[in-house]
Amino acid sequence: MNELSLEQKFKIAIYIKKIEGFNRNITKKYLITILKEMMIKDNLIKYFIKKSIN
Repeated sequence: MNELSLEQKFKIAIYIKKIEGFNRNITKKYLITILKEMMIKDNLIKYFIKKSIN
């Protein structure tokens, strides 16, 4: 269940290629952006689950 799909593994490979060219500051900013996006995604999932229960 916690395994990545082939498509997800491919996306990670693309991210790795992209990140390899970053310097440290750009990498930090990129990481923060990704973490914020993940939190927003979590909030949306929680919202829709809550709405579907009510």
